[in-house]
Amino acid sequence: MEKTINEQTTAQVITPVQFLEHYQGHRKLTRKLIEAFPEKEFFEHSIGGMRPFAEMVKELLAIAVPGLTEIVSGKTEDFDEHRDYGSTKAGFLKKWDQDTEEIIKLWAQIPLERYQEHIKLFGQYEGTVQSSILYFIDNEIHHRGQGYVYLRSLNIEPPFFYDRN
Repeated sequence: MEKTINEQTTAQVITPVQFLEHYQGHRKLTRKLIEAFPEKEFFEHSIGGMRPFAEMVKELLAIAVPGLTEIVSGKTEDFDEHRDYGSTKAGFLKKWDQDTEEIIKLWAQIPLERYQEHIKLFGQYEGTVQSSILYFIDNEIHHRGQGYVYLRSLNIEPPFFYDRN
């Protein structure tokens, strides 16, 4: 009997290497967005009660490496988006670059068979390894969109959304 789509656990649409390249492309674009912000506005600019972009970036930093570390180690930690990355955009960019390297190292430690494994990240978010990582990407895209609105409101041309190099 042929398996339905819901029963297939070994078929891959993209390889883990391609998945990482896709994720890293989004991270490169988000980095360009961070760079495009003037220093003061990165930390202070807000529209309609939304958080400043620096606060959104803190959330992205609190998800990526800590989430992948938990996937690799199996050790649950609380979600903490209030870590201090300094008071300069350069400090955030340095942390972003360090995390990009750490993501590459952690990614290499996730065996193919784990992508369909059910997990509970940060002790509260249930899904598979794959769906969790897709959430990391979706969440980054969501906040990057908010950053695009902020830049446009500041009369700054944001990077092209497709420029992931």
